[in-house]
Amino acid sequence: MPITLPETLPAYSVLSQEGVMVMSPERAARQDIRPIRIGLLNLMPKKIQTENQFARLIGATPLQIDFQLIRMSDHQTKNTAAEHMETFYRPFAEVEASGEKFDGLIITGAPIEHLPFEEVTYWDELTRIFDWTQGHVHSTFGVCWGGMAMIYHFHGVNKHMLPAKAFGCFRHRSLAPASPYLRGFSDDFVIPVSRWTEMRQAEIDAVPGLRTLLGSDEVGPCLVEDPAHRALYIFNHFEYDSDTLKQEYDRDVANGTPINVPINYYPDDNPAKPPTNRWRSHAHLLYGNWINEIYQSTPYELSEIGT
Repeated sequence: MPITLPETLPAYSVLSQEGVMVMSPERAARQDIRPIRIGLLNLMPKKIQTENQFARLIGATPLQIDFQLIRMSDHQTKNTAAEHMETFYRPFAEVEASGEKFDGLIITGAPIEHLPFEEVTYWDELTRIFDWTQGHVHSTFGVCWGGMAMIYHFHGVNKHMLPAKAFGCFRHRSLAPASPYLRGFSDDFVIPVSRWTEMRQAEIDAVPGLRTLLGSDEVGPCLVEDPAHRALYIFNHFEYDSDTLKQEYDRDVANGTPINVPINYYPDDNPAKPPTNRWRSHAHLLYGNWINEIYQSTPYELSEIGT
C-alpha cells in the first residue's frame, strides 16, 4: 500500500521515481480503508531533504500512510522557502487547537546540540508538544536531538558534550533481539552518526522502565524504548541518504570548519571515492517494524487514542 502525499510535494516525485508507492489524498479518499496517520515534526534546517528521508522509510510498508507535516508555531526557518512551508506545513498550534490525533509522530533532530535544552528558543512549545503526545499520539519516535530532548523532558537524562564530533558509520549491536522493533535485524551492523553530544548508558539504566535496544561500544546507546510514554528515542541517523555525511563533510571543509573524515564511511576512508550505503536495509526494518507495531495496537477509531 502507498504513502499519501500531496502531488506537488517534492517527495512525491522523488519517491515515485525510486519505485515507492505514493498516492494523492484525492485518490486515497476513495479507498475504503483507515490509513495509519503519521506526523513529522520537522526541526531540521533542510526541510525537503528530511521529508524525503522519512517519507521513503515509512512509505515502504504494506499499509496506507497518511503523512502530515508539522512545524513549530513561531520559529521561522531560514533554509526552506516560505512558500513550501506555507503550502505543506501546519503550525503545531493549529494542530493542537483542532484536537486531532495521530497513530505515530516522528520528532526530528536539530543542529542546536551546543545549547542547553532550556535555552532553545522554542523549548517551551516543544515540551508542550511532548506532553500533548501523551493524549494525542499512539507512538512517538524522537530522532537524534529530538530523542535526547524527549528523554530529558520525561526522565531528566541529560546530553553530554563530546571532546570531538562523533562522525561516521559506527558498528552497533542488537541488545534486545526479541524486541518486535528489531525483527529481522542482524547481530551487528553500521549506523550513520553525526553529533557533538552523547547519552550515557549508566544514566539511562538508572531510570526504571527504559530499555536500550541498540548500542555501540564506540558511540554508546542508540535506540531506547520508553513504554510508559509510548515512545522510542534514537540518537543516530538510520534515515540518512547515502551522501548525507558527505554533504556535511564537504560543507565543513568548504567553510574551513575543522572536521575529520567521517569514520568507516568512504571506501578506504578516501573522500575522493563515492560512499557506500551499508545501513539502508536496517533503516527500512526499523521503521517498518515501528509502523507494524502501531498498526497492531492502535485503536481503529482515532478519537480513542490516548484514552
